[in-house]
Amino acid sequence: MSRQTSPRRIGRILALLSLALIITGVFAQGFVSERLIDFSNATTTANNILAHKGLFQFGFTVYLIEMACNVATTALWYVLLRPVNRSMALVAAFIDLGGCVIKTVARVFFIVSLWLLLHTGSPALSGFTSEQVQSIALILLRVNNSGAATAMAFFGFSVTLNGYLMFRSTFLPRWLGVLSMLCGICWLTFLYPPLGSRVFTFAAPVGLLSVIVMILWLLIRGVDEDRWRSRAAAASDI
Repeated sequence: MSRQTSPRRIGRILALLSLALIITGVFAQGFVSERLIDFSNATTTANNILAHKGLFQFGFTVYLIEMACNVATTALWYVLLRPVNRSMALVAAFIDLGGCVIKTVARVFFIVSLWLLLHTGSPALSGFTSEQVQSIALILLRVNNSGAATAMAFFGFSVTLNGYLMFRSTFLPRWLGVLSMLCGICWLTFLYPPLGSRVFTFAAPVGLLSVIVMILWLLIRGVDEDRWRSRAAAASDI
């Protein structure tokens, strides 16, 4: 393997992309969505969005950057963990990619709500009052949130599988795999959305801590290249 594609370098790129994933997600959800959207009041939400149209559109852009980073990390985790068990790493990658697709589609509903509000009173929406359009926009924003929650369940499966592969890898510390599996179990609570919503205040810090620790490890200590190459060589002989 060339230096340009060494497992340690892949791990560090993965860490940086994961950091970008955290930053973009926190900004778009915490600074934009939470600031502008009031799910208890359609009119207030509509007025907030229209008054901060540029911020809302930028939030959508950041959401897309978040998902691009997510897809990239999916591919890199597969490359990094396939020497442990190629089939399981591939399954984890496909499940994670499924979550990415669901979450990206959900974001379309996010931006469509703005289109509706901007075209209130236009011929395309002439059959609806402004209050009705505002209510429809809020419904679309709820669909966006529900789609993101559904994606979290998919991520729960993939993170748990990747954590198990990390635990078995020998080129990453076992405790990092355990922490990742704990994070994945937290996200699996979204298989039942009411439960996921109730435990989110606990699950979110655990997930954030897990990712931050993983990022620091990959940046500072990195992947044990000798053991990674040994596992890769053994896997190629099978």
